[in-house]
Amino acid sequence: MTIIRKTALAALCVVLFSLAGLGEARRIGCAQSHSDGSGSVTDASFAPGLSASNTPATADYGDSVWREQDALLWPSRISERLSTDSVKAQQYGTNGDTPRRNRKRASKTIPRDLDMRPTPEPTGVSSLTTTVHITDEHDFALLLPQRSSELVSDAESDGIAFCAPGSSDSSCTQHFEDGFVRTAKVTKSDDGSWIQVTGCLDVSKSSLDPSDTGGQLDVRFPNGAQCTFGGYGASFIQLVEPAASRFCLRCCSSANDQENCNSHQDRAGCTTAIPGTYSFPEVGVSCDE
Repeated sequence: MTIIRKTALAALCVVLFSLAGLGEARRIGCAQSHSDGSGSVTDASFAPGLSASNTPATADYGDSVWREQDALLWPSRISERLSTDSVKAQQYGTNGDTPRRNRKRASKTIPRDLDMRPTPEPTGVSSLTTTVHITDEHDFALLLPQRSSELVSDAESDGIAFCAPGSSDSSCTQHFEDGFVRTAKVTKSDDGSWIQVTGCLDVSKSSLDPSDTGGQLDVRFPNGAQCTFGGYGASFIQLVEPAASRFCLRCCSSANDQENCNSHQDRAGCTTAIPGTYSFPEVGVSCDE
């Protein structure tokens, strides 16, 4: 056997050991006897880490002479083997244990990487000064910093409720400046699990820092925060983003609704945390402008 032919044989055997299995590789002659003109010589070609000394004596070697016609058939056999493995990989999970078609699919409304940990328990006793509500586009409240130029994220400790100028909530003692809320949209879920208000702000009509990228306030911060829709302890999330001129508030009816009121997306921004209306072409208003 020439050096070139031996080298090619060894390379093919490595491929066969990897794709077809040890028995099949041996069957077609990866370990066989041949004559090089000076006597009978055993030419053993094994996969890395396998030597002739640990070859099972009962292995089925088939013909001891390399059969080139058999070798010509192996590319199609290997291709068939790979195709079969590919089909199995599509039908089964990575562990090959459970068919994918039988696995429970995630809700279409829940991103696959969404943090579904329960909503943290409220940190304090409920208070009217930290209670928000949503009635309609002209009657709602937001939690905002009470100190001039205070960052929204810093208001987690001392934020208070501000209501729309025309709010019917007599317990709300602080109100937005006229024009602070440029426009708003209230939306409710069909099943009654949540209500939300989203819209655009004119930060110049407030004491907010216009460069503030914003922050989230929820049932945990500020102390004793709640929404009248779900009540104290129920889930709600609110983001105010002065630099993006937008706000969003969603109140859920249950305490641990991490699908609709996910409290762990505090850095995601309104458009991700609370999908809704942030552009109002009918009145020529967009939060991006």
